[in-house]
Amino acid sequence: MEKLTLRKQEQGTLDFRQPSDWRSVLCWSLLPVLALVAGLGLVAGKGIAAAAYPTDNSFTAEAAFAKERAHYPDISIARVAPGPGIVVERGRVYRQIGARSLHLDLFRPDVTGEASFNVGQHPGRPAVLLVHGGGWRSGNRTLQEPMAIYLANRGFVAATVEYRLSLEAQYPAAVQDIKAALCWLHRNAGQLGVDRHRIAILGASAGAQLATLVGVTPGIPAYREEGEGRDTACEAVAAIVNLDGVVSFITPMALAHENDPRKNPSAAGAWFGGRYEEVPERWREASPLEYAGAGSPPTLFINSSRPRFHAGRDEYIARLTAADVATEVMTHGDSPHPFWLFQPWFDPTAERVADFLQRVVK
Repeated sequence: MEKLTLRKQEQGTLDFRQPSDWRSVLCWSLLPVLALVAGLGLVAGKGIAAAAYPTDNSFTAEAAFAKERAHYPDISIARVAPGPGIVVERGRVYRQIGARSLHLDLFRPDVTGEASFNVGQHPGRPAVLLVHGGGWRSGNRTLQEPMAIYLANRGFVAATVEYRLSLEAQYPAAVQDIKAALCWLHRNAGQLGVDRHRIAILGASAGAQLATLVGVTPGIPAYREEGEGRDTACEAVAAIVNLDGVVSFITPMALAHENDPRKNPSAAGAWFGGRYEEVPERWREASPLEYAGAGSPPTLFINSSRPRFHAGRDEYIARLTAADVATEVMTHGDSPHPFWLFQPWFDPTAERVADFLQRVVK
């Protein structure tokens, strides 16, 4: 290899002693630039890989807080710290769909030292799968962390679940994902110290509609993907907690909001892939009220002061009551829709949830 010799001249310039030296210097001087370009390419590649499916990050606790504090200036975002002995495991893959991984986060008491994971008369602890809201389009599982940690501090195994949103996959993909997450909890019950017969489900807003639908449709063929052969017994839940989620899309109140012609499309319309007039069977099929009755799990409703989010609730309660299934309702007066994200509503909500689950999930 030709050796490069450089001599510093008095003027501070470089003197190339051999005819080919200028080419070598040019190549070496361009290396940092080339490295920068390559690095930017890698970063861009990672960004593309990370956004392999469309996302909407508009619904966060911070964004909701900025909106609601104009009406409720004394509110604060709810924060809960894990207590002593609480194990936090993030990013567990519960489902693989091609290259797409779906995750859940676990918050649970440490089972080390619990003989055979026996708690009282049961072979394990009760568990709760928590489903976030966001209009079936936005949001993520971290929105349910305060509630999950609160429940873990009360002795539950809590799991916050990621599911496919409407920009990525329309109905019924989210329902199938959540059912798969329940079955994952069943398969891993021994490792997690969970009693398979005491798994409940909780959701907020759109997540409440999903949680309630999943809770009242164990084994329904409509929510089994083609070729899927899992044992649907793992889809059964012991209780449902609905935080301000509709249970019917086809009541006049629900249609007035979710099928509003001025919304093109509405959140529900985007999820279903069409307005009610276009795909009525989907709007009906996704309504938990259509399945409610004998055999439904005990259900707790905790509602805001906004009636539109109670659509179908009273008839749902009437059907469960007629079948002698326990239902309860708690309503926060003068409260925003996403009340579960904020104090002063979070604490009484979480306490009522834990008390209800400890009574009915036996």
